Amino acid sequence: MNDVIKRTHMCGTLNKNNINEAVVLNGWIQKRRNLGGLIFCDLRDRTGLVQIVFNDTIPEELFQKADKLRSEYVVGIKGIVKERQSKNTEMATGEVEVFVNELVIYSEAETPPIYIKDDDDVSENLRLKYRYLDLRKVKMQRNLAFRHQIVKSAREFFDSEGFTEIETPILCKPTPEGARDYLVPSRVNKGQFYALPQSPQLFKQLLMVSGTDRYYQIAKCFRDEDLRADRQPEFTQIDLEMSFVNVNDVIEVQEKFMKKLFADVMNTEIRLPLPRYSYKEAMTRFGSDKPDTRFGFELISLNDTVRDSEFKIFKDALDSGGDVRGIKIDGGAEKFSRKDIDKLQESIKHYGAKGLIWIKTGDSETTSSINKFFTPDKMKEITDVFGGKPGDLILIVADKAKIVFDSLGFLRRDIAGKLGLLDDKTYDLLWVVDFPLFEYDEEIGEFSPVHHPFTSPRLEDVDLLESEPGKVRANAYDIVLNGVELGGGSIRIHDSKLQKKMFEVLGLSDETVQSKFGFLLEAFRYGTPPHGGIAYGLDRLVMLLSGEHSIREVMAFPKNQAAVDMVSNAPSAATEEQLEELGIKISIEE
Repeated sequence: MNDVIKRTHMCGTLNKNNINEAVVLNGWIQKRRNLGGLIFCDLRDRTGLVQIVFNDTIPEELFQKADKLRSEYVVGIKGIVKERQSKNTEMATGEVEVFVNELVIYSEAETPPIYIKDDDDVSENLRLKYRYLDLRKVKMQRNLAFRHQIVKSAREFFDSEGFTEIETPILCKPTPEGARDYLVPSRVNKGQFYALPQSPQLFKQLLMVSGTDRYYQIAKCFRDEDLRADRQPEFTQIDLEMSFVNVNDVIEVQEKFMKKLFADVMNTEIRLPLPRYSYKEAMTRFGSDKPDTRFGFELISLNDTVRDSEFKIFKDALDSGGDVRGIKIDGGAEKFSRKDIDKLQESIKHYGAKGLIWIKTGDSETTSSINKFFTPDKMKEITDVFGGKPGDLILIVADKAKIVFDSLGFLRRDIAGKLGLLDDKTYDLLWVVDFPLFEYDEEIGEFSPVHHPFTSPRLEDVDLLESEPGKVRANAYDIVLNGVELGGGSIRIHDSKLQKKMFEVLGLSDETVQSKFGFLLEAFRYGTPPHGGIAYGLDRLVMLLSGEHSIREVMAFPKNQAAVDMVSNAPSAATEEQLEELGIKISIEE
């Protein structure tokens, strides 16, 4: 067993200013090259790589020891920093190398099952199975350090604004919040279950009742739902709540947070105030409640222009209360072939669209999938609505409003990506406000809350709760970055009578309300301040700012797409003894 030699520098920090210095480094051998009288190794730690050199001026015993080094051996070295003769411009330390005069081998290593390099091109499941090796990569260490910087900046900011960091329970009561709970059986109370929190929502509201005034937490949350690139069964929120505030108060504090965060971790100045769009404006202009405004292609309504048309697709859509809208792609006529347009049409079937109408404007004539249904004058009238110029491509969807918005919202961003218009170095932050309080589920014929049942309605819409709930707007707000929701929140209901009316609109019986939310309503009886808050998806925030495309790249030990922890192989079966102790029997249908 070897003693640790105390390092003086990290590998990736050495540069020409360290030339002729004696240094001590610790790390892993990335690779070794024996050129006869010279042995070169790349030594790696979490900061990066540096080349170390063993030459024939050192004792033969040390040279032979160096010749035994292999990839992923863990070593400590002492040496002198020298200017590198053949400089490597692709390495941050490429101007220098370290001539070694002492070597300690802490541990040897077998050949790893994955390469420890950023561009290893190995399957994700293999990377996740050997995550402890995958995390040795410089990129992964950089991502974890970047995540730390974001959390550090958040803690500094909220502390300076008078927030208190408080931990809320992980074992709590099952409550409906839009996704399935993870249930945890109780051994002490057999037959009863805790739930892992989908968010700290109810407890942070109780903290406002308690007089805490300003709370925040870096909170672990759990949702048993299908996974996507930006979803995990367990994830982290920057969660907060404030008392005696309205929408503008919450937004003002969050904009200051964004300004500090971007200055701290991105060295970027954010101009305030951020743009605000109502939900209605966001949908009608961009086809999304998470609009990406880094490019154009805004939605244009054709309803008035084609209202008297006998063209069946337009007529059926408008007669049924639907919508006819389109987007214009400048210069798109040459960039998108008929085959390309067919692929676009196929892609929006996922949103329920039955078809995609296209128009290509030319110098002398306009070609279209609907030319035979309209006169040249009417076609010109349609293209003029879009401001069409020769060479433009117009894409139109006619259907139910939701299908039209969803389809065109997808198309505008998909096409922008294909045309290289999504600049990751542009940070397009904005707010979306005035969401609908409810959404109507046609399958079950009931209203459900767009956010959660504790969101306050706009004061001027309260009278519509019972008569026209679909028209009620919420005191809710989402912050969006480049077309992706960073966080969302609302002003909460603090009046017990209004909360009771909210539950009635949702069709919840008194028994159901008491069973699931009785403890919150009980607390509200003893004086509740007006309050509101917001929660940011930390993993998603780190992903976007680091330029990654999956939150698994910015989490230390994520689950795969089957919600399996590949390192420990969780979840796994419980033993018969464990189940008996919990009073549980399992019946699984094949």
